[in-house]
Amino acid sequence: MTCHLRRIALLFVPLILALATVPQSTFAAGRDRIEAFLTTTGFDVALESIALSSASAPRMLGIDPDGFGADWTRLTEEVFDTDDMHEIAVSILEQTLSDDALNHAVEFYASDLGQRLVEAENASHMTKDDDAKQQEGQEIVSDLIKDGSKRVEHLKRMNSAIDSSGTALRALQEIQLRFLLAASASGVIDLQLGADDLRQMMKQNETSMRQALQLSALAGAAYTYQDFSDADVIAYAEALEQPLMQEVYELLNAVQYEIMAMKFEILAVRMADLHPAQDI
Repeated sequence: MTCHLRRIALLFVPLILALATVPQSTFAAGRDRIEAFLTTTGFDVALESIALSSASAPRMLGIDPDGFGADWTRLTEEVFDTDDMHEIAVSILEQTLSDDALNHAVEFYASDLGQRLVEAENASHMTKDDDAKQQEGQEIVSDLIKDGSKRVEHLKRMNSAIDSSGTALRALQEIQLRFLLAASASGVIDLQLGADDLRQMMKQNETSMRQALQLSALAGAAYTYQDFSDADVIAYAEALEQPLMQEVYELLNAVQYEIMAMKFEILAVRMADLHPAQDI
């Protein structure tokens, strides 16, 4: 089965947005504080939401997941085990998240605005119908533009601060590459291109993919923060732009991207053991 890379790339966009590295610190936080940090900031729910992204995996390869029957549900629950993903994240953060960065992030997210943001973000992360969320978000953006609202620029500023180093596109490409190569190596798909050829094709599509990511991120933000005032959005953008918060987000993004890449790679290999369900 030959893959249509353009279609596959676009399917990966919401996975990256569901949802960056810092040097290892000799003053890394302890495990108990990491656990409290995950809960306070809502990153524990963001990790759980990675499992929802598995629903799109077969479509990226041109396969109907319904053909696998109950085996597909069993497989994804095994691969995207939330306890395992949580443990991986904690282990990495124990070695890399500094006390200063942790304290700074917790202080903000423990505030009234911070807790309201976490509640909204958690609900958005766990929304199963991402297409509906994107559609509603696009409609909100369209209405804001028609009204001449400056809120769109505030949302763009916030999104820029969340991914200030531009790692989302690179992460998207790496997850794509590892997923496709693993699926090809395990015989799930017939991929006619090698790793270098795939990288070159992704390079050629960077402009359109970057635009798709930005538009998707904008719609997602418009949906997630629709009940917040412009002042709240500006305050959040300013908080995200602080150096220590930048350090936190770069690290959390990197952790989430690596777990996604790892899990999709495993999923691609395990899919070779599945057989389409037969009607009886």
